[in-house]
Formats: sequence, C-alpha cells, structure tokens
Amino acid sequence: MTKDTLTHADNLDEIKQIALNLFEENRLLHEQIRILRDRIFGRKADKTPKDDGQMSLFDIPEPPPCPEDAEQIEISSHSRKKKGRRPLPDHLPRIEVIHDLPQEEKKCACGHEKTRMGEEVSEQLDYIPAKVQVIRHIRIKYACKNCEGVEDEGPSVSIARMPEQIIPKSMATPGLLAHILTAKFADALPFYRQEKQFSRIGIDLPRATMCNWAIKTAQACEILLDMMKKDIRKGPVIHIDETPVQVLKEPGRIKSYMWAFKGSVRGKPVLLFEYHPSRSGDVASAFLNGYQGIVQTDGYAGYGFLDDKKGILHVGCWAHSRRKFVEVTKGNRNTPTGNAGTALKYISRLYKIEKEAGENHLTPAALYQERQQKAVPILNEFKQWLDARVEQVPPKSLLGKAIHYTLNEWPKLIRYTQSGLVSPDNNSIENAIRPFVLGRKNRLFSDTPEGAKASAAIYSLIETAKANGHDPYWYLKYLFEHLASAMTEEEFRALLPYNLQKNAMAPPAS
Repeated sequence: MTKDTLTHADNLDEIKQIALNLFEENRLLHEQIRILRDRIFGRKADKTPKDDGQMSLFDIPEPPPCPEDAEQIEISSHSRKKKGRRPLPDHLPRIEVIHDLPQEEKKCACGHEKTRMGEEVSEQLDYIPAKVQVIRHIRIKYACKNCEGVEDEGPSVSIARMPEQIIPKSMATPGLLAHILTAKFADALPFYRQEKQFSRIGIDLPRATMCNWAIKTAQACEILLDMMKKDIRKGPVIHIDETPVQVLKEPGRIKSYMWAFKGSVRGKPVLLFEYHPSRSGDVASAFLNGYQGIVQTDGYAGYGFLDDKKGILHVGCWAHSRRKFVEVTKGNRNTPTGNAGTALKYISRLYKIEKEAGENHLTPAALYQERQQKAVPILNEFKQWLDARVEQVPPKSLLGKAIHYTLNEWPKLIRYTQSGLVSPDNNSIENAIRPFVLGRKNRLFSDTPEGAKASAAIYSLIETAKANGHDPYWYLKYLFEHLASAMTEEEFRALLPYNLQKNAMAPPAS
C-alpha cells in the first residue's frame, strides 16, 4: 500500500477499504515481528502458557474487605517431598578417611577419659582423571633347531597369532575406539576438541587419525547396518524424518540431508541413519521398496508418493499441526485464547485420550477401539469447526496458515485412528534425530561424503543402543571386541543392540 494509492482514492468507501487493508497489513507485520522475537528470545518448547490466576507482581489490587460473617473455609493439610541431596550410587568404590580427635581433646575437663559413643558419616564425590594405558602384545616365537637350514614342507619358525582387530594393524584398542566415538556421537564432542584433551595428558592423537578410525570402524559395521535395515522393513510401523547437514566436499556443494528411519523388532526400537545428498522422496521410496505396513511422516511434500502406494497406510503428524497453532498464540502475545486456543483444546482432548490409554496399558486392539469410540467424534467436531473458519480467516495470517495446513493434512492426520500400533505424532523419530542436530551445532559440518556416511552408521548403532537401555560406551566396546571374530549370521545378529542383554556388557565390578 503506497501514499499514491491513498491520494488517488475517489470516494469515502474506497478510502475505508484502503484503511482496512492498511490495518490488516499492519496486524500481519506485527504478528510476524512477535514470531521472530519469540524465535530469537523465547522458549523453544511448544507448550502454551496457562492462565494460573496469578496476579502481576507490580499491579496488585487492594484486597476486598472481609465481612464479619464470612464463611470460614478449612484447607486440608498436605505433605511435601523432603528436599535434599540424593545419596551417591552404591556401586561406586568407597575410601574411608577417619577423622579422630587429638589425644589431649579426648580428656574431659573433669579429668576422666571420654568414651566413644558413635560416629557421623558424610560422603563426598571425588573425580579421578581418565586412566590411559598401553597394551603391549608380546608374541612368543618358536623354532625347530633340528630343521634349521634344512628345506622342509612346513615352517620351522612359529609365532603366536594376534587377536582379530576391527581395524587391522591399528594402535587403537576397542576401549579407545569406543571412548572416541562415544565422545563425538553421544556427547557431541568434535574430534578437534578431543585432540586437545589427549594433548593435555601428553598423547599426540591428531583429529585426522580419529576421523580415519571412525570411517574404517563404520565400514566394518556395514553388515550390522544391513541387518538393521532389513529388520526395520519387517516391522509393522516405520517412522521417517530428515534434517540438513553440510558436507564440504560433496560434488556441487548442494544441501545434503541425514535421513532417519525408525522401526521395531519384537517391540524393541531400531534406529537407522542414512546420509544422502538429496531430500528427494526417492530416498524414502528406495528404502521402502517392497514394504507394506504403516509409515508415519511429517507434512513434507516429498512423502506424497506414499498416499498412492498400495499396502501402505500413510499417517501424518499431529505435533506439526499443533505447532502451527502454538505459533499463533506466540504471535498473539502468548495468549492461548480465541480461535487458536480453541484448536489447541481440540488437540489437547485427543492427546488426553492417548495419555489415559498409556496409563491403562491398553493393547493395540483395545487402543484401536478406544480411538474409535472417543477420538473419532472429537475429530469430526474439530473438522466441522475448521471448515467453518477457513473462509473467515485471512489465509496469509498465522491462523489462516495453521487452518489450511491442518485441512490439507487432514486425511493423513486422522489415519492414526485406524490402528492401535501408531501414535498420533512423529515425535519418536524427531527425538531420535535430536542428538545428531546437537552434534551438528558443535561440529558445524562434515568434510567428506565418506565421513558423513560413517557418522550415519555410528549414530545408528549408538542411538539404537541408547533406545534399548544400553550405555553407548560399553556397547561399542563389547561390539568392537567381538565383531572382528564373528563369522556366521547368527554371531553377527547376536551383536545387534536389540539382541543383547544388559548384563552382557556390564562394566567390571569396582
């Protein structure tokens, strides 16, 4: 809207329309400014603020006078949890330090010796820096003096064999490899920072060496990754998500992506990461080739091919729809009222059904019946509410975008009610991909496609181990100790995170 437009207006109605357009444009701009401010300075969580009735600290009204005949209200007592420091774990070793009185203080002022009556015990947590040691492999040689200098069919000198190693002729033990990879891929500590840590204890371990070890380790684990991929495709549900990753030496320097796929085996989660220089739906299509079952994704258009796939039930994500309405409240000064607040209440009612079902430990069949009886009527009512407001709300406003997104995704959003095996949202795969995003913030990029593929492989093993309750360090150490000697499919399958018992890789007793 320009000044010339207002100048050339011919009548009052036209000026009024121009004023209304300016008002609407101003409102949308202020809405965008509040959203941008919230993204920079606000909370990252999608939770909407609740009106708890608490008054402003700086605007406290005077309390009303209390009449003499006011009704007395008794408030029942309640108990609170006692606050205090949690006890230190029992499995940690204890070193006792006895503090006794000097001999002269053991004598009372009356002249008699004081008698020991007890003791007070307090505990402090101590830290011992990492212990680094060198493993010397001494191979004993044997020779036959009788055959010395005489040609024979067999060798006259024999030497003991070295144990099989995951990286042949490397100085890295399984413990060192597990530590380095856990630090980077579970604790988001890049190789260049680890290089400085090793330097402080007098060890020269360049980041290039650690990167080379990571690539070779990932290559040695390829057979496990292939098995994980096959197992995911055998499951009834697959969750898919993707996130950008920068790879410096990728040909063309285009934006690359880390794809994440999640499934289950006998109820145990399996997570697989794959690096691809593309966000095309062809990546998901190639992974799902021949698969039949439920696939849950967000609203990215690249997953549109799933809607026409026979044998696949494509389920949407309510968390993304809810997030759109939460943005409306943030653009409206964090006030969860009006149309956005009503939409959030509908979605909250759907999630309340899921929460109660989880508390009651419903089976998939019982959960399906629960959704048909309770969730479907709410969805039908919500759909009518959306249809009634889609023409009333400006499409470029945040509320208009939220309503249009929800209606466009509606066929996929309601499909979760057709099965008790899938949740209303895709949060499980988003939570699984979050450690990669955190690591990306620290290391910023991958240097080569080979390094990005190695990262995907190691993330797959670590995140699957964590999802199955294993400590990533002890799992990787156990894996690297046994992987090189595995020969059969059964031996390789026994090393998968979801096939291992926790006590198989427990740390040694202190």
